[in-house]
Formats: sequence, structure tokens, C-alpha cells
Amino acid sequence: MANELRPCPCDIGDKFDYGGRGQEVQIEHIRAYVSKPSASTDKAVIVIHDIFGWQLPNTRYMADMLTANGYIAICPDFFVGQEGWKPSNDWASFDDWLKTRQASKIDKEVDVVLKYLKEQCGVKEIGVIGFCWGGAAVQHLMLKNPHLKTGVSLYGVIRFFDERSTLLHPTFFIFAENDHIVPLEQVTELEQKLKQNCKVDYKVKIYPGQTHGFVHRKREDINPQDKPYIEEGRKDMINWLNKYM
Repeated sequence: MANELRPCPCDIGDKFDYGGRGQEVQIEHIRAYVSKPSASTDKAVIVIHDIFGWQLPNTRYMADMLTANGYIAICPDFFVGQEGWKPSNDWASFDDWLKTRQASKIDKEVDVVLKYLKEQCGVKEIGVIGFCWGGAAVQHLMLKNPHLKTGVSLYGVIRFFDERSTLLHPTFFIFAENDHIVPLEQVTELEQKLKQNCKVDYKVKIYPGQTHGFVHRKREDINPQDKPYIEEGRKDMINWLNKYM
């Protein structure tokens, strides 16, 4: 039962009623959701889920949006069989839960996915996007993995991330103005470090009036005041991928 004195501050938002156009596959030790466009392509995007896990319909909706824009999209289970966070969980237990699901400990799984995309799907260029926990994972990969072309980190939790800022690849950082999980002071500090140390193209953008998770956890049809920013965030994400892939 959730601790009412310490409710989960990471709201699941509007859970989409969405089945997906792709399929689930088994890739070595990982399950993954894969969506492919009708026309052949050698470009793919790895979609890294948030704390609610790889089966969240909202994340699959975003994967399919990438496919509609011509990319193979793959959303692996980076928790590798462990359960995603549930809104009913006791937030007091979150730190212990997170210790077995660290955003900087996904390299083995990423290598498996890269091999699958190259050998089974004929992919030559691979980007990555991630939400919340997945956004922090994107930051990690952009610092470390030489096999990716570009990344988009959406409200990546900076405090889960280490001090380095020497990115290997062009990276776009999307943040929300009213995000109590990633406060603007942290975003400002990140910008300063990037300005000092980063040798590749990057962009940090803050969307007015928005809250954590707005790009993939809010339905634009029932949040008319947020619709322009939800749509802008999604368009910006696609445009960044198109620019570097």
C-alpha cells in the first residue's frame, strides 16, 4: 500500500489505451517491443522506458510514432524481467528498488540490442531516446557508447547521473519548467558543464509550464493547455533524430 505521507512524486500521468502496432520479441536474455515501418530502412532508434517499465502503452505509442517517421523502433526491457515501478508502491521503498535498476548499468543489454539491430534488421545508424529513468540512461550512453549516432534525453533525472559532460554524440535534452523531480537549478548546472566541456552539438530546451513526463505521459486531447508543448516536444525529438541520422 502506498505511503500517503510520501506519495510517489513521479506521476504515471494519463495511461494511454493503446495496443501498439509492433510485436514483442525475445533477444537473447531480453524481451523487447519492436516496431518496423512498411518501407525498408537502415536506421533505428532504441527507446528506453521510464520507471514504469517497457510495457507502458505510452512508451509503445512513442515507439510507434518513431516508426511512422521511418525508423525501426525497439523498446527493450532494461529491467530484465524485474517489475516496473507501480504508482501504488510505497515511495519510501523507491531508493532500494532503484538500486537493482540503475540507469548506468545497461551496457550489456545495449550491446545485445545493437547486435540484433545490425545482424537481424540490417541497421547501420542507431539513435536512442529515453524518458525519465531512460533519459538518464541516454545521458550515460552518450558519454560512453561509440556505436550510437545521436540521443534525445527527455527529462532525464540528472541526480542519477555522474559528473561528466564530455558527450561523444549530438544530444538533445528536453526538460519541463515545473518539474519537481528535475528542478531548474540542476538543468542550469548541466548547461554550464556542457558549455565548458562538450565538443559535440547539444541542445537544452525547457518547455514552459510543463511537468515531468509531459511528452509521453500526457494525452494532448485531454490536456488542451499543454497540447502545444506536448506536440512541440515530440516534433523537436523527431527533428533532432532526422538531423543526425
